[in-house]
Amino acid sequence: QVQLVESGGGLVQPGGSLRLSCVVSGFRLEHYAMGWFRHAPGKEREFVAAINWSGGYTYYADSVKGRFTISRDNTKNTVYLQMNSLKPEDTAVYKCARKRGGGDYVSAQYDFGGQGTQVTVSS
Repeated sequence: QVQLVESGGGLVQPGGSLRLSCVVSGFRLEHYAMGWFRHAPGKEREFVAAINWSGGYTYYADSVKGRFTISRDNTKNTVYLQMNSLKPEDTAVYKCARKRGGGDYVSAQYDFGGQGTQVTVSS
């Protein structure tokens, strides 16, 4: 059974940092590219970042480029999202996902399985 469990969210002031984690089980992490998405109230789900199977290639949405860093540790079955210089517009539920097959990272199909973790940026 594929499981993805996100954690690390919370309330942070603008300019602050958070590190999200996504622990996976039920499949071999090293066989898949992974992504992070976010969903804010009243908005559509938004692609945030993706990383290839080895961690040697990453891709970011323009809105987070230079502030967020995606990484992975296949030995720990974990994908991370380091978020720095957070802004109120980063407030959302963040979810990790397993990429299906080939294709570009933004428009590809992903498998979601976790509840997500809430990130709230507010003073």
